[in-house]
Amino acid sequence: MKAMTYAKYGDENVLELTELPQPTVGPSQLLVRVTRSSVNPVDWKVMSGGLDAMLETKFPAIPGWDVAGTVEQVGPDTPEFSVGDRVAAYARKMVNEGGTSAEFVTIPVEFAARIPEGVADDVAGALPLTGLTARRAIDALEVTEQDTVLLHAASGGVGYLASQLAVRTGATVLGTSSPENFEKLRRIGVTPLDYGDGLVDRVRDAAPNGVDAVADFAGEVLESTLAVLNDGGRHVSIADPAVLEHGGRWLWVRPDGAGLGELLSLVQAGDLTVDIDRTLPLEQLPEAYRLSREGEAQGKIVIRVQD
Repeated sequence: MKAMTYAKYGDENVLELTELPQPTVGPSQLLVRVTRSSVNPVDWKVMSGGLDAMLETKFPAIPGWDVAGTVEQVGPDTPEFSVGDRVAAYARKMVNEGGTSAEFVTIPVEFAARIPEGVADDVAGALPLTGLTARRAIDALEVTEQDTVLLHAASGGVGYLASQLAVRTGATVLGTSSPENFEKLRRIGVTPLDYGDGLVDRVRDAAPNGVDAVADFAGEVLESTLAVLNDGGRHVSIADPAVLEHGGRWLWVRPDGAGLGELLSLVQAGDLTVDIDRTLPLEQLPEAYRLSREGEAQGKIVIRVQD
């Protein structure tokens, strides 16, 4: 099979298109014929060695954790799926080696969710990591319709999905972003606030009684979070473990086929929108990583592996 691989840590220049054996399929696993993957900042951070303390890497490694495709083969004891089923998954494994930037990938059956009729592979391949991260944050905050919620980086990949999920609870949702994304947030029912100097005052103006819950999708905002959070309020971060020292939760997304299936159903119903910047072929994965690393993408970059 064709796969993008890297044989040492580095930036996008260490990636190369190679031929590798098709992976074998074990018990309770699926072999997925990959049609789409997508780029997340964690992909190039892992490739640089930045998460080496958390994840073991075996070279040559195939990057990528998002996948959409069709079931090519099922391992023993996998009654949940059949050959030909369209599936999506957040396919992070315990060892960083066999990722989704390849024509085939094996995944544990519990990672997989059926792609509903009418949901395009581009969307299904863009959703898993960001969607499950957003869902985990809103669930961890236990957001209700009585809450006022502040989301840092509300128009980003995770933040935009979390914003929609928070609005669905009936809560009052405030979200930080740059001014060019204000209208994008207003369209989904979020009150936009400019990030940076003066943010605390702007939050207090928008929510004079304070906020009940805060999700940090940006990092370096803990001081602002604590300044506006009500006594007994809840806060989480995907970017700053220092929240643990102040009663918050540091979140790390888990593979969750059932949860992803619920998100895909919301997409099918028109209740959740995935923001896609562009779709590039597998051979252009180095360029996709560069665009992501340099902040040039406005939305997810989808990788077309095969049709």
